Amino acid sequence: MAVQWEPPAPTRLDPIQPDPSARLLVVPALVGCLVALTLGLYGRLHPATGVAVDIVGFSSPATVKAWLATIAVVFALVQLGSSLVMYGKVPWITAPSWIGGLHRWSGRITFIITVIVAVHCLYALGFESFNARVILHSIAGCLFFGTITVKMLALTRRGMPSWVLPVVGGLAFTLLIVIWFTSAFWFFSAFGFRR
Repeated sequence: MAVQWEPPAPTRLDPIQPDPSARLLVVPALVGCLVALTLGLYGRLHPATGVAVDIVGFSSPATVKAWLATIAVVFALVQLGSSLVMYGKVPWITAPSWIGGLHRWSGRITFIITVIVAVHCLYALGFESFNARVILHSIAGCLFFGTITVKMLALTRRGMPSWVLPVVGGLAFTLLIVIWFTSAFWFFSAFGFRR
């Protein structure tokens, strides 16, 4: 007698229950989106003035912007490294007591430098879209400050899921690298390393 194959009975899957603490991320995420959108709209609607930050000793405002962006990336790399040590992701290094201070100060310095560069970009150049590199740079810049806003607001909320800060911090770092590649790296590639 032949045995007839029958498909297994469907199993009932319980719906995935959302983490209630993730609701704490809603307000920071909305504020971050508002910041990114506002910067984009301001940059697009504000007529570019051509007036830019210039520092004595540099050949042009574009050179200042490229070097400041590079310095910001260096401090962001310090922040990334210090966060990996703080979270125990570098097993051969025990986190020293000063690593938290290094992490906070490197983040503050990165933020201050990026604000200076962003003011230069928004006021002097605006939100541009004349080629793929420039539009990617403009979008990444707006998203970077929106992401930083989410991170700063998430830091102040108790009960936030443990994955939020590493994910948002990693996104901010990635956006900063995209910004750097589409501006400073491009500038140094096109014009060379000069002051």
